[in-house]
Amino acid sequence: MSIDYIVASLPPIAFGEPAPMTWGEFAAACGGEESAAFRRVKKTIGEGEWRDIEVQLRNAAAEARTGGRAHSRAAEGCSLYWRDRIVQCFAEKDVARRDEALDKAWWDAAGELVPPTSPLGAGALAAYAVRLRIALRRSAISSESGSAAFEKLITETKMDFPK
Repeated sequence: MSIDYIVASLPPIAFGEPAPMTWGEFAAACGGEESAAFRRVKKTIGEGEWRDIEVQLRNAAAEARTGGRAHSRAAEGCSLYWRDRIVQCFAEKDVARRDEALDKAWWDAAGELVPPTSPLGAGALAAYAVRLRIALRRSAISSESGSAAFEKLITETKMDFPK
């Protein structure tokens, strides 16, 4: 199956909306985890252009967290835009808004994988995969799941004090 066809047949995905499919459904849409299309996505994400963008984003986040004292990993290219974007995210004091801004920065960075001359090619499929992972993670975030996690922590850390 052609990668162009796979990309064209995937359901729309938008930041802030629920994930349109599971990771397993995405793999199946690519022809299965052993398909050439799925292997190409994994290679692009793990070794290709995305790897360099991801390292730049992680370096910027580490620098912002530590006030510039973090050790940076080497990456091809240099993008001050992404560094500044991550620094702006860390300026947000509200943790939930900061996480959302960081996810949005990563979401937008995934768009770098899509060359203008090939909007339905392998880069678009890899960008969709990155964005799907973000959407799946964000779909799992809710007030109910946060409250349940908090209650679990409280229950686990309660100590019986002698009277």
